[in-house]
Amino acid sequence: MDIKVLGPGCANCRSTYALIEQVARERGVPVTLAKVEDLKAIAASGILATPGVVIDGTVVHAGGVPPRARIEQWLAALGPAMATAEAGSCCGGGSKGKCCG
Repeated sequence: MDIKVLGPGCANCRSTYALIEQVARERGVPVTLAKVEDLKAIAASGILATPGVVIDGTVVHAGGVPPRARIEQWLAALGPAMATAEAGSCCGGGSKGKCCG
């Protein structure tokens, strides 16, 4: 899951980044988290109010720090895929991190 926090680096932007990072760590969800502070890139995304959150190329939030519950919902989308991997499917727990194929 590729997550970008878009904003000029204000307190709300930093809080959003930190909260997403914390929830992902607590839930054990692997994410690629990045900050985008370039104003042209932010404008190109269509976000008019910051901070904005983009997940896998889709704007999911704009303006203000998103509630923790909403972040948990975003990250829950990975739940079924992670459960399958942990059950021993390819590259899951049964193969000790090595590809089965």
